[in-house]
Amino acid sequence: MGKHRRPGPPNQPSRATPRVDPADPLASYEKRRRPPVDQYRRHRPIHGGASHLRPDEPRVLEEWDGFIYAPVGTAPDLATAQIWVNDLAPGDEPAG
Repeated sequence: MGKHRRPGPPNQPSRATPRVDPADPLASYEKRRRPPVDQYRRHRPIHGGASHLRPDEPRVLEEWDGFIYAPVGTAPDLATAQIWVNDLAPGDEPAG
C-alpha cells in the first residue's frame, strides 16, 4: 500500500476533489459553490467551542443555501440538533 493511498473502492472517483470540466469557463466558480462533502445542514454551539462539549447548551442550525451556510433556527441541545442534521436523507437537497 502506497504512502499517499486514499481509502475507498478503486473503481469509484474520490469525493474529496470533484471533477472540473476544463472547457467550462465557470467551472472554478461552480466548484466554490458546492457544499463541503455534500453536507447541506450543520449545527454549531451558540457560544463557540467543540460541538461535543457541553451537550446541554443550545445550538445554531445552519443550512447550505448554494453560497454560504445560513442560520435557519436553533436547537435546545446537541441531541435535537443531531436529529435535525440527520433528518435530511442522503441525495436530497434542502428546501429553499
